[in-house]
Amino acid sequence: MSVTVVGSLNEDVLVAVERLPGRGETVVGRAATLAPGGKGANQAAAAGLLGGGVHMVGRVGQDQAGDRQLAALAASRVDVSRVLRTPGTPTGSATIPVEDGSGENLIVVVPGANAALGPGDVDVPSVREARVVLLQLEVPRAAVTAAARAATGIVVLTPAPPRPLPADLLEHVDVLVPNEHELVHLAAARPGERPSAELAVLARSVTSGAVVVTLGARGALVVPADGGPALLQPPPPVTAVDTTGAGDCFCGALAQALAVGAALPDAVRHAVAAAALSTTGPGARGALPDDDAVRTLLPRVPEAFPVG
Repeated sequence: MSVTVVGSLNEDVLVAVERLPGRGETVVGRAATLAPGGKGANQAAAAGLLGGGVHMVGRVGQDQAGDRQLAALAASRVDVSRVLRTPGTPTGSATIPVEDGSGENLIVVVPGANAALGPGDVDVPSVREARVVLLQLEVPRAAVTAAARAATGIVVLTPAPPRPLPADLLEHVDVLVPNEHELVHLAAARPGERPSAELAVLARSVTSGAVVVTLGARGALVVPADGGPALLQPPPPVTAVDTTGAGDCFCGALAQALAVGAALPDAVRHAVAAAALSTTGPGARGALPDDDAVRTLLPRVPEAFPVG
């Protein structure tokens, strides 16, 4: 197997809105759609469409939502034999208003069966033998830490939703992939947009390992573990329809590229192209690309350049 994802599976309720609501505000939605989601499952689906040998480890309920999540992953070429059913607990869910025009979104997650994933569920061959193990924080931290410890390949962690990362987890993480907001939270810094050089300093304050900071329309920042110069990788030009799940697509593509032996800057270049393509359709998986689509777009990806 090349990539194993340990994480969440959710049923998304996508709500199209003219504009996102402010705090305490009610807006009227234009349409609502059910779609497969969850950070873990989205990352697995992205990796599965880009290459073979992808396994998913997680939990769903004994309900129709769980049936739909497993079928959607299988259709994306993901092995779901290690996704366990959880009696008496519904499959996780997320409500996601998406703004017309910009594609920006808000997300509210109800964990459901994801909260039942335990350390014993993740100490399995598909984790121990994977070239890359991809983790997030929408499942209990004890399970995430157990998976990181059990892994013998490259461990990639998306620290989302943001929460403190204990040393016994970070020491097993080879590549940390926060977005800018998550990095600021982890570094206990003041909120606000920062230049790339300052983000690199924050990244190195969080961990001595490699960090890749996803920056949305600005691309991604590669902060190597060896102390070398940070690189800013701009994205290719696309017309964004919906940014839901773009970060998850980035992580799935990054994991697949690392699994086939790509160096981190090259893997990030590949992931930026895949994430850009994923924004051109609705929903977290509405426009997930295959490998041919990414390779076609790669010549239009600008060259990375050092910062700081």
